[in-house]
Amino acid sequence: MDTSRIALVTGANQGLGRALVEGLAARLHQDDLVLLTGRNRQRVRDAAREVAQAPSTRARVQGEVLDVTDTGAVSRLAEDLRARHGGVDVVVSNAVARLLPGESQADRADEFIDVSNTATHAVLRSFGPVLRPGGRLLVVASSLGTLGHLDPRLHHLFDGATLDQVAYAVESWRSAVHHRTAAEEGWPLWLNVPSKVAQVAAVRAVAAERRARDLATGTLVAAVCPGMVDTPTSRPWFEDHGQAQSPARAAAALLDLILDEHVDPGLYGELVRFGRALDWHSGTPPVEQDRLLTP
Repeated sequence: MDTSRIALVTGANQGLGRALVEGLAARLHQDDLVLLTGRNRQRVRDAAREVAQAPSTRARVQGEVLDVTDTGAVSRLAEDLRARHGGVDVVVSNAVARLLPGESQADRADEFIDVSNTATHAVLRSFGPVLRPGGRLLVVASSLGTLGHLDPRLHHLFDGATLDQVAYAVESWRSAVHHRTAAEEGWPLWLNVPSKVAQVAAVRAVAAERRARDLATGTLVAAVCPGMVDTPTSRPWFEDHGQAQSPARAAAALLDLILDEHVDPGLYGELVRFGRALDWHSGTPPVEQDRLLTP
């Protein structure tokens, strides 16, 4: 079995994903391998080359073309890493679809859900079984991923749900968007809210099944909230970026969590922000965002 550490980051051509690859490449060892993944072959190649040539880089860096919406491709990559290396040690699911404030949320729903949710489920299903003891399987979400941000009528769909049940709830939401019944069923217009809640619910579902075994081997499965990050994806949504972090700064807290040898049981399966678990039941529905998005 390969004794070097294998790390993989999705959505890693730019922004937070790129910063995570840079940080891992700098903080892991020369025999370790960091896989920078994205769906655009040229961007993946260029980004991987630039990180590999950076003065701070110690680990090996390799670009890997991966469209996370292709569940078959996700599964094949996981199995390939199992065959070649005996598994993987760090997986960060970070891919996100860029959505601008002026665009129709309903028209972009399929792409957004496919990238943020269907792909997250695929990463959890495919990489969970190949995660080596002591590994880290993290999904980048946001503070909007707590249950209280949804209408109470929807809580039962995600609270204590299995991964299959979360996937079913996501598809029910998608259908409601297409049939224009989302609002009357309680779904917010802002896609980011149910998407993030579903991401965290998916992590919680997987973690519930693995908890005892993972804690015994120092393995961490969690959702993470990096805080406000100044990226092309987030910048159009906020007028004041005074509190926004650079991708490198935002990545630092996540890297500390990834590389900490100790796993805090209080963080396992939770949504973690700056080293602390957020209350799953906290939050209030974002009425103001829905008001701004109403035609």
